[in-house]
Amino acid sequence: MPILIGIAREKGVSAYIGDGQNRWPAVHRLDAARLYRLALERDATQSGPFHAAAEEGVPFKQIAEVIGRRLNIPVVSKSPAEAAEHFGWFAMFAAIDAPTSSARTRATLGWIPEEPGLIADIDHPAYFATLTT
Repeated sequence: MPILIGIAREKGVSAYIGDGQNRWPAVHRLDAARLYRLALERDATQSGPFHAAAEEGVPFKQIAEVIGRRLNIPVVSKSPAEAAEHFGWFAMFAAIDAPTSSARTRATLGWIPEEPGLIADIDHPAYFATLTT
C-alpha cells in the first residue's frame, strides 16, 4: 500500500486500470503470522502449500477510492496503455487479477482470520502519515 499511496501523492490522482474490477487477495500481517505459526506448530510443512488470503479478492478500484479519499485527490481510471506511465514499474502488479481461495488452508489448519479487511485497514490515518527527517 505505501507504493500505491506514494504514486498517488506524486501524480496527484489515485488511479485504477480499466473498470478497476481486477482483484487482489489480501491478508492482515497479524493473520498471516498466526497462519504460519499454526503451520509450524502442527508440522504441516508436508500438507502445504497454504494460501494466507483472508479476502479472496478486493477490487483494485476500492483500494484506489480509499487512497483518493484519504489524500483528497481525484480517483481516475487509466487505460492499460496509460497505466505504464502512471504506475511505472508497478503497472503489471496494479493490473493483476488474482483471486485466491484459502478454503483448503482454513480447513487443514483451522485458521480463521480475525483482523480487519484490507479496505478497513488502509482507511486508517497511519497509512497516510508522512515521515519527516
